[in-house]
Amino acid sequence: MPSFLFSFRAPRDYAPTADTRADWNGFFQGLSPHLEDIGNPIFSRQSVGETGGATVLGGYTLINAGSLEEARELAAGCPLVTRGGGVEIGEITPLSEMPGATRAGSQTTTA
Repeated sequence: MPSFLFSFRAPRDYAPTADTRADWNGFFQGLSPHLEDIGNPIFSRQSVGETGGATVLGGYTLINAGSLEEARELAAGCPLVTRGGGVEIGEITPLSEMPGATRAGSQTTTA
């Protein structure tokens, strides 16, 4: 089953409260059959290049799902969606599946 990265985007002025903690707990309980790595929040951040303006990186989670559409449906329950933020979703593609890719640290020699 494919793996997907949820990149949580929080409004710049987002401040969690006791209510939002309960919302996040409920969100992660709903994801539990799909969780690969519950992830972590991000509090200190910097960026390089264009990364958007209205939101900042707030955290990440790794899940598995049958399709990008299923992953999107799972992300729709994220508490940030109703608080001015959102979730970027990307299917993780192992380098070994990319044409011409080599594994990190491996070297090919020719004689």
